[in-house]
Amino acid sequence: MSKKGEKPSGRTPQKRGVTKRDLREGLMDVFIKNPNQSFNYKQLSTRLGLNNDNTRRMITEVLYELVGEERLVELSRGKFRLQEQTSLATGILVMSKDGSGEVTTDDNREIFIPDFRLNHALHGDRVEISIYRHRRMGLLEGEVIRVIERAKRNFVGTISLLRNHAFVAPDNKLMPYDIFIPHVELRDIKNGQKVIVQITDWPPREKNPNGKIVEILGNPGVHEVEMHAILAEFDLPYRFPEELEKLAEKIDDRISNADYASRRDFRDVPTFTIDPFDAKDFDDALSVQILPSGNIEVGVHIADVTHFVKPNTPIDNEAIERGTSVYLVDRCVPMLPEKLSNYICSLRPNEEKLCFSAVFELNDNAEVLSEWFGRTVIISKRRFTYEEAQAIIETGEGDLHEQILLLHKLAQKLRRERFKNGAIAFERMEVKFELDAKGKPLGVYFKENKESNQLIEEFMLLANRKVAELVGKQKPGNERFPFVYRIHDKPNQEKLDNFRTFITRFGYKLSGESSRQLGKSLNSLMDEVRGKPEQNLIETLALRSMAKARYSANNIGHYGLAFPFYTHFTSPIRRYPDMMVHRLLAHYLSNGKPKDKEQIELLCKHASEMEIRATEAERASIKYKQVEFMQDKVGQVFMGVISGVTNFGIFVELSDSQCEGLVAMRDLDDDYYQFDEETYALVGKRTGRRFQLGDPVKVEVWRTNLAKKQLDFRLVDGEVHPGNSQLQVNRPQRAKKGSGSKTHSMSRSTSKRRKK
Repeated sequence: MSKKGEKPSGRTPQKRGVTKRDLREGLMDVFIKNPNQSFNYKQLSTRLGLNNDNTRRMITEVLYELVGEERLVELSRGKFRLQEQTSLATGILVMSKDGSGEVTTDDNREIFIPDFRLNHALHGDRVEISIYRHRRMGLLEGEVIRVIERAKRNFVGTISLLRNHAFVAPDNKLMPYDIFIPHVELRDIKNGQKVIVQITDWPPREKNPNGKIVEILGNPGVHEVEMHAILAEFDLPYRFPEELEKLAEKIDDRISNADYASRRDFRDVPTFTIDPFDAKDFDDALSVQILPSGNIEVGVHIADVTHFVKPNTPIDNEAIERGTSVYLVDRCVPMLPEKLSNYICSLRPNEEKLCFSAVFELNDNAEVLSEWFGRTVIISKRRFTYEEAQAIIETGEGDLHEQILLLHKLAQKLRRERFKNGAIAFERMEVKFELDAKGKPLGVYFKENKESNQLIEEFMLLANRKVAELVGKQKPGNERFPFVYRIHDKPNQEKLDNFRTFITRFGYKLSGESSRQLGKSLNSLMDEVRGKPEQNLIETLALRSMAKARYSANNIGHYGLAFPFYTHFTSPIRRYPDMMVHRLLAHYLSNGKPKDKEQIELLCKHASEMEIRATEAERASIKYKQVEFMQDKVGQVFMGVISGVTNFGIFVELSDSQCEGLVAMRDLDDDYYQFDEETYALVGKRTGRRFQLGDPVKVEVWRTNLAKKQLDFRLVDGEVHPGNSQLQVNRPQRAKKGSGSKTHSMSRSTSKRRKK
């Protein structure tokens, strides 16, 4: 059966002839299932149902090849048995685009798996493997024995209808096989439509899995279809079950007398929200007042979601499963039903709302003198956008200007102290799209992290840190209270060393060995590159050298923020770990006993996985819109920076839009170029011309492939005239060699996510 992209020719190997690859798989399947038994070629031929002379000769040939690879041993003339493996192991399979894979075992070994030894395992699957003695590409080599757990069963793809059956070609580039759909499953599907298909089974002798159509998404290229396809590809829901919506509608949002009596009343204290202009889920508000002592009281008021969403209810279980809200270019897919996220829990202006608050007494130097945590009732006096708050900071005029200016002053002092202690300032520009009514991108623009963003950020960081310290520093006996932490490990030393080496090409250096010294050096570097052409590239590579933040019950501190204790308390409308923190904090404040740490860790792990999935979906939506935006710019010339170098070409990120595309190796025909792995450069054999990360280049938009979210560029010479599609340029002639491609997009942090 065919691989992905190949024209299907039949359903069984016999119909298309037996290949060596078929025999290798079939033979190894027999030996692996019978590890202690020996076979001759006649016995193997019978087991495989292959009895003609040509096939028998091929079996013998393959058997000796497997002996040469130390996968089989010849016990006596013509009698073979499985070679004793060095070990068995389990781990997660990571597929490459060439069809091979690599398994990182539970004991952190890296095992190379050739494509013909995957045995129907797919990207992300948890697998059991046998490890062989010999190595390939510096890695131990192995074979998948069985798939323990599938990472994914549903795929998004395009359907091709044939007379009696159909195939779905998955969009996922790491899914190398088309999925076979029997005639009975076809229903009212039109050829070329996008569908969601579920793998139902995978017969041992078949190359392609069988599947069934789960949902028809619609025609490719339609905005709604493509956004739903992205969500489906990452197994993210794009609607709530009707019964959950009905349950949410029935929730009583009235505040009882008992609620008023049991909560601290902030309704008369100046309180307001600051959020993006298009936000609807206002999950945090700030209050501020001058105390009789002259000190300043700042309240960080967070929507009391857990007052309305009880544990082990259908809405709570759905929130656990989702883990987080998902932000695509044109929408938010909420973690909670809209009635809760946008109305009942949202801290809308001029409405009494229930909150879980962190209240701090600070002096004029922004030093915390005392703190209080508990449930409150508030009224937000005003809903500000970041732009409105920024205008007040810059002009000193506007609603509640005294309160905003006071908080701004305190926030800047908190910020300076944080950086002084070694926090790292990664300030990535946020990519935004101007969309028309049909979702077509009309323009690309960037949003910067200004003082109004920093005001909110600093007080959210303060609340998160202090909540974590309150719980994390207490010991009920010999153990700390189990809790949810947001942790961030130290950077990988090898990645950091590579980054140090790279930036020297631009005349920069990174010094310092301790966390504090390194943090200060990174901040100085970020200040130095600000406004330079290489800014985005260096910021991106600096981020890639860092570890990924995640949730855990085992605290190791947060390296990037330089906090020994840190959690997420401030966004329970859109993050389930914050709901967990609210429940745990309330429990411990009422002198509750320590909770089950193992259960907390399981929920933390799931939340971290869902966060990654949501981020990948967000990036996919950005990439799709970037390619769509460039569709009418084919032939136009732009300046860019080399953002990636591979053995099949260079990736270029356009300076004015951050759209990324590939200049294929085949189009660099002024010389024969080779990939230098040590310097990540393409080097011309004759001319010595080099293409390296960070090099400024001029490119022409050559092709756009919306289905693959892929841009193709060509290098050009001469003066650049952006937007001039009639510009005559000199470009390398197309070569006849094939090219590959890869797709990845820059990371983006939404304004909501600035509230760390």
